[in-house]
Amino acid sequence: MYIGFGLFSLFCWAWFAFSINRDRSRYRNCYFLFIALLSVIPFLLSISGPYKETVAVVIVSAVLLALLIVPFFLIYNGIVMIKREGRHLSQLLSLALGILILLGEAAFVFVLFGPYYAEDILSGNAFYRSAGFIACALFSGTVIYGSLSFLIFMLYTLFLQIAPIKRDFDYVIIHGAGLLDGRRVSKLLKDRLDKAIDVYRMDPTPTKLIPSGGQGPDETISEAEAMKRYLLEQGVPESDIILEDESKTTYENLEKSKRIIDRNSGRKYTALVTSNYHVYRALRYCRKIDLVCTGIGSHVALYYWPSALIREFIAIHAEKKHAILFFAGWAACAVLLLYVCLWRG
Repeated sequence: MYIGFGLFSLFCWAWFAFSINRDRSRYRNCYFLFIALLSVIPFLLSISGPYKETVAVVIVSAVLLALLIVPFFLIYNGIVMIKREGRHLSQLLSLALGILILLGEAAFVFVLFGPYYAEDILSGNAFYRSAGFIACALFSGTVIYGSLSFLIFMLYTLFLQIAPIKRDFDYVIIHGAGLLDGRRVSKLLKDRLDKAIDVYRMDPTPTKLIPSGGQGPDETISEAEAMKRYLLEQGVPESDIILEDESKTTYENLEKSKRIIDRNSGRKYTALVTSNYHVYRALRYCRKIDLVCTGIGSHVALYYWPSALIREFIAIHAEKKHAILFFAGWAACAVLLLYVCLWRG
């Protein structure tokens, strides 16, 4: 039995490896990775022999503990974000998601155990048809579906940070970010620049750095110019820096940088450096403009990462195709839950 489970798990991992080798920007990779991870569980159970029940209990306990911890962690993280970054709407995402998940988990507990305590109120299975039960079932199902979708996205985003990358590039695009006082690089942008400098210095071949970012309405110089000044201070020769100082968005960062690269002859192995939570969406833009590129993520403060990743998840699913697929999946789950409730009633 364990040989069959082992071969199935091996197939899942091989399929995932094949998919990411072809294109790391495909959203389906998120689900291929999740399936590959799940395929390990029956294999572990099959080889655990007399300890099978113990292993199963450990796995289930770990999952339940994670489910309980996640909402409280997000709520705590949201409070930290408000204290450090202010009360902007984008900084409230982790707090809002934490509260939503906590309410969803409470609704799920009610769905599981509510009927056992409702016999004195409603006879038979009539409780399952009550508006309150159906509403709780739909709400908890929606939260679980959304949380699972986010978990799948998060796991793949984390994988991109540890996946091996080559160290031979001709161009390194550095994504811009807002400046402090309209002229100085922020901590977020400094981390991107430091990562790009590491790539530049470790590259065995001559590499050109392309700091990319235009001038915002509250900035006295362009983001690209501020980045260039920082690179010069760190000892990067000016001859190895090519400015792209017209872009206003991530998409334009890549599109206009690609124009610069295409104007030059020779090899064009390209990397892009941005914050680790932002790599996946940047790679998706690269695919749209036919830019063959390797994504490299820079360090981001741990307290900032959850809210930033939630924004990325929302941005990805705001795209028409993924919005349709996401809501189609939700609708299928909702219909199934309604069927179960009415059937039980």
